[in-house]
Amino acid sequence: MIDEIFSISDDVRYVAIYQDGQLETKSKDSTQSASSSESDRYEELLVNPTLLKAASQRGNIDCGGLDYLLIKYGNFFQFVLPVSWGHVSVCIEKKADPIAIGLKVRSLLKDETDVA
Repeated sequence: MIDEIFSISDDVRYVAIYQDGQLETKSKDSTQSASSSESDRYEELLVNPTLLKAASQRGNIDCGGLDYLLIKYGNFFQFVLPVSWGHVSVCIEKKADPIAIGLKVRSLLKDETDVA
């Protein structure tokens, strides 16, 4: 699935799949201004699950749920998609259209699994 996500756009820098407590990641070679792999690991294990939980709880009150999170860091976008078994996280170049790429990721996952 990671390679399929990379094939969506040349603007995909990094992909993480957190499935049933197991983390798998892959970064594009020669990415400029990339965060460290250790920092990315903690983002996927701690930060993104926490953000998804908080945003999902808020969304479920009276907003119709949560579709995805889009975070804009200084050097890139992070698209985080909740799925029934965890989440998929895609780092996207700051010059790209992160929503268009994110919706392609979501569409790909809808074809392969249950999107939460």
